Amino acid sequence: MLCRSLAMAPLRRTAPLASLSLGLSAVLTLATGLTAALTTSLAAGRAWAAEAPYPPATTFREVQLTAFSCGRDNTQADCDKARRLADPLLDHPRLSTACKDALWSVRQLSVVTPRNSPERRDPIDKASRDVAAYCRQPYVADTTQPTTNPGGKPFSFKPINP
Repeated sequence: MLCRSLAMAPLRRTAPLASLSLGLSAVLTLATGLTAALTTSLAAGRAWAAEAPYPPATTFREVQLTAFSCGRDNTQADCDKARRLADPLLDHPRLSTACKDALWSVRQLSVVTPRNSPERRDPIDKASRDVAAYCRQPYVADTTQPTTNPGGKPFSFKPINP
């Protein structure tokens, strides 16, 4: 019933048409400016990601070993160090989502508890194994090699004469 009464109600203008068009142009100008700013920041982010070196494998190995010792020994020093090592890597632009998820798990699970049980150790150990598995530097194929066969001559196909 309410929809029917709203549909039959006459339309009323609350603002003059000129001010409405002025407001629309202001919104479009703002949207254009925001789009330009976002595009510029994305391009700068991509450039920074391309320039940022991939962290060395020793960094991930240190996170893994420290998390293992946090799970095993349940000491404040080891757990704090594991969180401190994993935290800055979460913001690295070249790390994969799976790697960051593993680092996040290490960061969240590496806490000291009154009782060190397998229920506490197992998730920490799994997260630290995931760091080693998912945070490897991606393989980039070398495209500088020419397409030749092992003998050094270019590939060619010769017709078979029967």
